[in-house]
Amino acid sequence: MLKDIITMGIETSCDETSIAIVKNGREVLTNRISSQIDLHKKFGGVVPEVASRKHIETIDYILDDALNEANLELNDIDNIAVTYGPGLVGALLVGLSYAKALSFAICKPLIGVNHIEGHICANYIEYKSLEPPFVCLIASGGHSHLVYIKDYGEYEILGRTRDDAAGEAFDKISRAMKLGYPGGPIIDDLAKRGNENAIDFPRSYLEKDSFDFSFSGLKSAVLNYLNSKEQKNEEVIVEDVAASFQRAVVDVLVDKTIRLANVKNSKIIAIAGGVASNSGLRNLMKEKAKEHKIDVKYPSKILCTDNAAMIACAGYYNYMNGKFSDLSLNAVPNLKL
Repeated sequence: MLKDIITMGIETSCDETSIAIVKNGREVLTNRISSQIDLHKKFGGVVPEVASRKHIETIDYILDDALNEANLELNDIDNIAVTYGPGLVGALLVGLSYAKALSFAICKPLIGVNHIEGHICANYIEYKSLEPPFVCLIASGGHSHLVYIKDYGEYEILGRTRDDAAGEAFDKISRAMKLGYPGGPIIDDLAKRGNENAIDFPRSYLEKDSFDFSFSGLKSAVLNYLNSKEQKNEEVIVEDVAASFQRAVVDVLVDKTIRLANVKNSKIIAIAGGVASNSGLRNLMKEKAKEHKIDVKYPSKILCTDNAAMIACAGYYNYMNGKFSDLSLNAVPNLKL
């Protein structure tokens, strides 16, 4: 009988301090997350120095909680997976330094994990039978990627954002309308009560056959619309703006993802990252994919956030493929997939 592999995941790339313990890559024993959203709300976004300091204050307690919930000791852990990029450099260094210390102290392998890869792997936790190959859309506050998953740890990047990521656009428009932070859930909620056809905002598809994304033009169009209304002293129906903006983002994300799935002859599409929890994206992706007989998968909302369970899952597959890191591993804030 094969021994179970117990992986500890550590995630501190932005404003969530998270430690998880996962068995055999897909069975989550614990996934402890401490969010700093309330701390950063008053600033309208994440303040890097504040985030780093809060990680330092919190991480010891999160480790204790995780071990207690999983009913394990540190020596029961087989390997330690940690996000080393991309992300905020100060925040990354907190988790990375902590993981290195644990690895050294208990003499267990250190596994560096790409945060974007972690988001992809969240789908493996949600769907125990999911296996490559498939197409994955990763859409979050900092990233918009279209990826063909050839195998575990083997990726073909077909599309990237050229300016604003999808989630970043949501946050900026939310800030412009003084709705609060984070913008994604707020706009999604407002959009449910608005008319998505009220305002004809532009969709940027770029060059023919391109799988890249660009949302800066859309962002500018919304800002211009809001400024025009203000100058004319006309009422802004925020629900209609939210719905029309969201539909413009979602149309592009869905169109390019479906097109890539057809090019790759993939009958499975996975979506991941914070924007994967957006109801408009989920609904339209399922609707359009059904027309092409493509199955759509996405993680539960907690696994769409930055969390250590997805990092542990990615770390497990790196571990099984012999991809270890040494104690010289450094944070790479602009790490590519």
